[in-house]
Amino acid sequence: MRDDSCPNLPATSLIIPSRNRSQLLLDSVKSILAGDEVPTELVIVDQSAVPHSPLAFLRTERSCEIRYLWTQSIGVSRARNAGIGAARHDVLVFTDDDILVRPEWFGTIARSLLRARPRTVVTGRVLPAETGTGFAPSIKTDETPAVYEGRIGQDVLFSNNVAMFRSVLAEVGTFDMRLGAGTPFANAEDNDLGYRILEAGYRIAYVPEAILYHRAWRSNRDYLPLRWSYGVGRGAVYAKHLSLQDRYMLSRLRADVTSHIPRSPRAIRERPRESCGDIVLAIGILFGAAKWWLKRPKP
Repeated sequence: MRDDSCPNLPATSLIIPSRNRSQLLLDSVKSILAGDEVPTELVIVDQSAVPHSPLAFLRTERSCEIRYLWTQSIGVSRARNAGIGAARHDVLVFTDDDILVRPEWFGTIARSLLRARPRTVVTGRVLPAETGTGFAPSIKTDETPAVYEGRIGQDVLFSNNVAMFRSVLAEVGTFDMRLGAGTPFANAEDNDLGYRILEAGYRIAYVPEAILYHRAWRSNRDYLPLRWSYGVGRGAVYAKHLSLQDRYMLSRLRADVTSHIPRSPRAIRERPRESCGDIVLAIGILFGAAKWWLKRPKP
């Protein structure tokens, strides 16, 4: 039986950014509203070319206020920050417009945040929603819980499946609007935020029970361009935080590039698509880092 009241949970804002994926967005919203429990408010920040009429007037009998915000701004980080600014509550949960959630997802991630030690951000498992000719990126399938602290040498925050207190963002800052889809550095805004969270002394807890599904709407033609954009974004994040006095990010950049260079011609023959994707990503990292250093984009 569904329980809208979410006992023992404070009022919570769930934020979804979207741009030009109206049907996917509607499916995502419906899956959230069909959950065992629902957030106090659902803030939809839509950057589509025209307003999404069905969502603008959508109502539910569940105990969830739907707030649809149409904006002509561009960039997923800008949309998330607009959602943060509009949200009325101090517990913030984030997902995306190409996500389907399990019925227990919201209650699981929200309660996991409350059970976690102070100064903790919670992220969950991301599985591919469909099989077929397309693919779903940004997947996290590990079934083992983990808590990350300090300089761990990897990116562990998934912005399509994360919960935190507003006070975290008040301390470390919101999403960097120079990064992410809709910007010249088209990805890795969550890598950047995750790094800043850990550098500020917070923990990131991975809760595999908080499961949602990433839709496989991208075609195989999108694979290499997406690997490129991932690389460019990651390179930009490395360059943003790189310091000659502190070589940590330089070592991470070097390790990331070298780990994506195929070790032998045999590896390329056996895994041609993945090998090409790795090479494209490695070059993208170097390109993104150089581009950030040359342009030095202002916040």
